[in-house]
Amino acid sequence: MESIDLSKIDLELQALLRKTGKYVVDEFKHFTYKEVKFKGDNDPFTYVDVTTEEILKKGCAGLIPGSGFITEETAAEEGENAYTWIIDPIDGTANFTHGIPHFCISIALTYEGETVMGHIYHPVLDQMYVAIKGKGFNLDGETMKVSQRKDLREGVLGTGFPYAHHSWVPDYLGLVADLHQASHGFRRFGSAALDLAYVACGRLDGFFEFQLNSWDIAAGALMVEEAGGKITDFSGGDGYLSKRGTIASNAYVHEDIQKAIEARGFADRFHELEESKS
Repeated sequence: MESIDLSKIDLELQALLRKTGKYVVDEFKHFTYKEVKFKGDNDPFTYVDVTTEEILKKGCAGLIPGSGFITEETAAEEGENAYTWIIDPIDGTANFTHGIPHFCISIALTYEGETVMGHIYHPVLDQMYVAIKGKGFNLDGETMKVSQRKDLREGVLGTGFPYAHHSWVPDYLGLVADLHQASHGFRRFGSAALDLAYVACGRLDGFFEFQLNSWDIAAGALMVEEAGGKITDFSGGDGYLSKRGTIASNAYVHEDIQKAIEARGFADRFHELEESKS
């Protein structure tokens, strides 16, 4: 197919996100916990997730006809061209279900497997984070960069906790304690996508978490890179989209975070997950 004008797609996608975000916020205002369902252990979803995903898929299919989809709530769909949308309809569903107004819609667009555009929309605050490959990162149209703090002792870090692998929690809390003492402290907001956006715009100096899915990471990862930061897996490689752990930072504190993770053995523990599946 002919080349896509990403600038045009960007504007149309922003309009779709704002319209869809209004639906999400309207539902949030009267949502009750009794409406929550679970896909697995501590893994909630709601009719709002499902409906939001349907709206976004229909809208994105109209923007690039024949494109494929990788989404949280439904099976992947192979496209007729080289474009694929990666969609998380509500990142931070647990927050949503408990009435905590911190969640977002995350959409990434890939071309031949490479992320070329990422949008994260915080509908409660009406904040739009956008990255286009090679064209930088902006928040509501204002160009943003990662923080310039070089000393981890001055840095604020973000993380999320494992909900499906409880046996790892004690060691993970030990890792958090190590980095808490070495830094200016932690924030645990409950939305990995927004955490990555916060690294990209300098609110957080670093972030790490494991067992994230591609829809949690893809848009935010591009934002971190376009803002001048660094994103890797726990071993320093590029496997962060393959559930091998994710480290995102302003680049200056990246090595400190990675060394702490390696010291606790997390960089080598993903074979345990593969063995448990066999």
